[in-house]
Amino acid sequence: MDQRTCSDGFGQLESLLLYFFLDNSQDCAFKEKLQTLSCRHAVECASHIRPYSSSDDGELQTDGNRSGHFQNGEPGSEMGEIYRIIGAQLAEIGDQLAAEIEAGPVDDLVQQFLNANLSSEEITRCLSQAVEQLLKCVPSDMDQERTKLVLAMVLAKKVANNMPSLLQQVFSTTVNYMNRYFHDYIYNMI
Repeated sequence: MDQRTCSDGFGQLESLLLYFFLDNSQDCAFKEKLQTLSCRHAVECASHIRPYSSSDDGELQTDGNRSGHFQNGEPGSEMGEIYRIIGAQLAEIGDQLAAEIEAGPVDDLVQQFLNANLSSEEITRCLSQAVEQLLKCVPSDMDQERTKLVLAMVLAKKVANNMPSLLQQVFSTTVNYMNRYFHDYIYNMI
């Protein structure tokens, strides 16, 4: 499976959403590191996005994007505000779910990130398994897909809180996970 990143036009949705989720979350011990990370991820991604306008024909292009939705070099402040709002809303939900998550699964995930023998693919699989495990333990009145998405972002926050030096790796892994499993869901939500 391809690795979609902001620099090639993919992973933008996920990077921006995760950035604004973390930026709006309570109890982040790594806010200063997040601001540094934003220069590399969120700001780069924002430069590829411009608002979808009524003058766009809405036709799907060969890359799967709607015509005119992503444009190199044209920052989309209107779209950035939408990401910020949605990220803040999901952060509020995440802060409530975070209280339900025990330290054990988070500590296990930290160990996986620290394991130099694991590939990024294997770590993404560990994140997916942790989300599935927590899904069974966390009460939620949201749909399952949104709950999984929020749980993944909460786990990213908790792992980075435990080990701020892992923030960049956790951010990238979570973006890859979100892109792989929730890209269409996020796109439709935005």
